[in-house]
Amino acid sequence: MIKYYYKSLRTAELQELDDFKRGTWVYVESPSLGELATLSEKFKLDPGILEDALDEDEVPRLEKDDGISYVLIRFAYRSDRGDIETAPVLIMFGGEYVITISKQHLPALDYLQSGRLPFATTQRAKLILLILSHISDQYDVFINLTSRKIKAIRSRLRGNGIRNQDFIDFATIEDELNEFLASLQPNNSTLRRLLVGKHIPLYEEDQDLVEDLMLNNDQSIEASRSNLRGIENIRDAYSAIAANNLNRIIMILTIATILVALPNVFFGMYGMNISLPGQHAHWMFAALLGVNAFLIALILIVARKKRII
Repeated sequence: MIKYYYKSLRTAELQELDDFKRGTWVYVESPSLGELATLSEKFKLDPGILEDALDEDEVPRLEKDDGISYVLIRFAYRSDRGDIETAPVLIMFGGEYVITISKQHLPALDYLQSGRLPFATTQRAKLILLILSHISDQYDVFINLTSRKIKAIRSRLRGNGIRNQDFIDFATIEDELNEFLASLQPNNSTLRRLLVGKHIPLYEEDQDLVEDLMLNNDQSIEASRSNLRGIENIRDAYSAIAANNLNRIIMILTIATILVALPNVFFGMYGMNISLPGQHAHWMFAALLGVNAFLIALILIVARKKRII
């Protein structure tokens, strides 16, 4: 799918055009090989780099060829299954246009179409920075959502209400955070190269925006690492609690076994068909009960002092 969007400083809304004209944002989503060939021929683009935009595992980078700058960045999005994933988007800066190619829908398009932010597609460098800024903001949103999930599970840990499903969620969250880290770190390297100004001309305020994006990405990277450490701490704490509870249960069951087996020793002994001291005395049964009661009480007192029970 290829669409042409245009907005000048005088127009209020982002307009969709039937064909390209100077100052247009060429938005390409999930293109076919034929559409890529058309773009390559029409705008004199490198076909190999265009195909890289459709590779889900492509890493961010910055290139320049024949006067055209290619900025490959990964953005975060929510899939149809509800999972949070990342995908590459290729941003091309030429003399008369900005072209974006992505296999997945680019959320920045919806943001710019909403009209909440003044911009113009004719200001090509600023348009690219707005797209990069929204991509950075999306990472923040998803990382904050992940942080709230971790805090909710941590609160259940305090009340011993953690479930097996929570550990399944942890595995999913860890995958998301590791994917964020694998995308944000090379994204930042690309922004550092972009800040030099050799690939895209930047004014002073544009350079400040790039520096803010780098700082925001650094914060997102640290937040992702902090969340991963939090998950590891919760898992370790739960493992320690589970091991401690298991030890207590084993101790209690051991004591219970002793308390049940101890009377059987004496009653079994006097139930044998042999001569034993006092076996014909009427007070022997009460004496056996008393001895057993004393031994049971002694075992319970010792277990209580040792904090076994």
